[in-house]
Amino acid sequence: MKFKVDEIASVIREEIAQYRGEIDVAEVGRILEVGDGIARIYGLGNAMAGEMLEFENGTIGQVFNLEETAIGAVVLGDYLGLKEGDTVRGTGQLLSVPVGPALIGRVVDPLGRPLDGKGTIESPHRRPMETTAPGIAERQPVDEPLQTGIKPIDSMIPIGRGQRELIIGDRKTGKTAIGIDAIINQKGTGVICVYVAVGQKESTVSSVVEVLRESGAMDYTIVVTAGSSDPAPLQYIAPYAGCAMAEYFTYEDGKHTLCIYDDLSKQAAAYRQLSLLLRRPPGREAYPGDVFYLHSRLLERSCKLANRYLIVPKSAPADTKKGVTDKEYVGVPGKHEAQQDLKAMGRDDLEIRIRPGTGGSLTALPVIETLEGEVSAYIPTNVI
Repeated sequence: MKFKVDEIASVIREEIAQYRGEIDVAEVGRILEVGDGIARIYGLGNAMAGEMLEFENGTIGQVFNLEETAIGAVVLGDYLGLKEGDTVRGTGQLLSVPVGPALIGRVVDPLGRPLDGKGTIESPHRRPMETTAPGIAERQPVDEPLQTGIKPIDSMIPIGRGQRELIIGDRKTGKTAIGIDAIINQKGTGVICVYVAVGQKESTVSSVVEVLRESGAMDYTIVVTAGSSDPAPLQYIAPYAGCAMAEYFTYEDGKHTLCIYDDLSKQAAAYRQLSLLLRRPPGREAYPGDVFYLHSRLLERSCKLANRYLIVPKSAPADTKKGVTDKEYVGVPGKHEAQQDLKAMGRDDLEIRIRPGTGGSLTALPVIETLEGEVSAYIPTNVI
């Protein structure tokens, strides 16, 4: 067998010409100490608050404390496989979760990993776990009711789409039942529901999922769970993850969504645990000083988004998302401005329409557990 040296050389040259090397630059640090769901890391001097970290064994972490010589991070997963000296890589990205229609009907953990044994979740969309709440100009007044199916609530203290309504009471008084009834009652209304279980027993979550499935409510519901046996960091981020999953449908599709946070008392306890382990100064009842901000930044993300208006030809299709002026008019002031611009154009073949995919809402029903009816305790008054 004869080898043609010229052909071999030409093939090698072609391969070399087509080769495109990829250079990945990442900041790398090392673990100083690890345990109880937290890690102190040296060497990540440019890390930002809330940044996602990757540990040597593939576990994900999040920057929690920024100190002079090291950073404190929470480990979002099994920390028993980590040890002192392991490398940690900064990603330069904020912690995000998979979102989109692929999650509907599934039971997932706060990182979007499936827990129901129905296979992996393939979603091309991701959304930051923590985002800034929309400003005043991007909201509109709450004027649509959200029926819970419980007549005393719907008649005397009705809930509006985009509102926040607290469910508060002692344990075993039916707080979860109100949230589940509200989810079941959304059948046929087009509302996407997210049920976030924080610190609940796995048997309790399983029974809730079974009730939702028997009622046909899992067809439009996402269940996010961080059980009582899960690490405190996962219980801490669970409500933010559920909110991000609901926000996708609100902002991208203009749909109405409903979030049940069951319950925020256990999230506050998990946050207290992490803060004490990372040596943050304790305050009242050993909670850190920013425990109010823990819940306020979550609940402020619930709102009814303002409609966005376009000037389009009257013959344009109903799903048109671009106007003749390439300009969107936001809210009631924007509608008045659009009317003035339309009048100035002086054309009878144009009209003002609401842009499809706008005007969605996110309704929050947080749950707080009290002790012997003491609604004036620290965490209940914060959420109230």
